[in-house]
Amino acid sequence: MTLASGAALLPALGPVWAARADEAPQRLVVVMLRGAVDGLNVVVPYGEPAYYDARPTIAIAKPGGDNGALALDGHFALHPALSGVMPLWNDKKLAFLHASGSPDPNRSHFDAQQYIENGTPGRPSTPDGWMNRTLAALPGTRTPTDALAVGPTLPFILRGPVAVANLPLGPRAAQPMAIDQPQVASAFDKLYAGNDRQAEAYRQGRQARTELIADMSSEEQMADNGAPPANAFPAVADRLAALMTRDRHIRLAFAALGGWDTHINQGSDTGQLAGHLKPLGDGLAVLAKGLGPDWNDTVVVVISEFGRTVRENGNRGTDHGHGNVIWIAGGRVNGGKVYGEWPGLADAQLYQNRDLAITTDYRHLLATVLERHLRLPDAAMAKIFPGMPAMRGDLGQILAA
Repeated sequence: MTLASGAALLPALGPVWAARADEAPQRLVVVMLRGAVDGLNVVVPYGEPAYYDARPTIAIAKPGGDNGALALDGHFALHPALSGVMPLWNDKKLAFLHASGSPDPNRSHFDAQQYIENGTPGRPSTPDGWMNRTLAALPGTRTPTDALAVGPTLPFILRGPVAVANLPLGPRAAQPMAIDQPQVASAFDKLYAGNDRQAEAYRQGRQARTELIADMSSEEQMADNGAPPANAFPAVADRLAALMTRDRHIRLAFAALGGWDTHINQGSDTGQLAGHLKPLGDGLAVLAKGLGPDWNDTVVVVISEFGRTVRENGNRGTDHGHGNVIWIAGGRVNGGKVYGEWPGLADAQLYQNRDLAITTDYRHLLATVLERHLRLPDAAMAKIFPGMPAMRGDLGQILAA
């Protein structure tokens, strides 16, 4: 576990909210699906004939058919591999926002992921991530574990001037480091004994590592055992839930899963995509169960950099697209509904004659979560999402007051 911020590990030491030991903090967990998941086969528009015309081999059968999708309403259904989250949907703690995403037309994975993470589509020069700016906007007292990135390196979304804890996955998560040796630790403690920002960042990093590693049992340390990211998600979710229930300071958490770039042999109800979706859905259910009562104060957002083409390609896969579906789950979510303005899949309704159009800017959903769940003021939104256009639609209903 490391503590990271910008390029120089210089945390902004202004006040940031921290929960009392007996107080439930409001949490936000973001799961990034790197590689561009096919949202049209996640939340299937089975009520639209154009969907089946465009996907003769990879479409998901209608509800009620053999291996059919799981009906959500009269128009949309869920991929059958995601049966693990249907209890959350039925309890109205899971919702989807369709035809959403970044308004930037870029189809480069690298650029599009950066725009999702920096919160400024089309502006690659933004030096920090929107979750780091969110952390800076939270009121209260700073602690070393206010924000946690689960993975081997700090993602761009959490980079910035505010210090963030970074916990690697797998057996290496708690592997002893040089800093854990008493002699080395003592030397560094003396070196960074001052009151400057670098010294403060060092002390916060040491404290965060001590707290988080102490919270992990040996079973949790070995849970993923080098498994591919998507397949490891149930174990990662279980570990994250354990850390969040034990450490009341964690307000923001981030995890990324790879393997969603399905150009070839995507599959339909079974196959490559289905094999990734099942552990994703099961992991979300594990997270909800593991958080226990804290689930009521947690919002989870699952997002990808862009969607995929409406029409399948010659390799029985899909290519880089535009509009996609965002998941939102949690105790305060007004779920059991597919939100957003559905643009349709007829040729005249497609973006650039190939993709699902975007009718909701992804920042609008995130800003709604930050305002209604984390209780940040409008003034903070201008700093977290500079240049964001005015909101529209029914997103205000997605979270309970």
